[in-house]
Amino acid sequence: MQSVPNPRIVEDADGTAVYDARDLIANGVKAEIVLDGQTYTLRITRAGKLILTK
Repeated sequence: MQSVPNPRIVEDADGTAVYDARDLIANGVKAEIVLDGQTYTLRITRAGKLILTK
């Protein structure tokens, strides 16, 4: 499994972590994200849009 890139931290009140989607999708096609045992797929389209599917 590949390691998660370090976020850029936004210096606002809630400390939101910001990631560049292209850093998450290292191969340029898709990344799988797991939450509570459920796997989601994040893709970048040819038009540069993000699609998150279960």
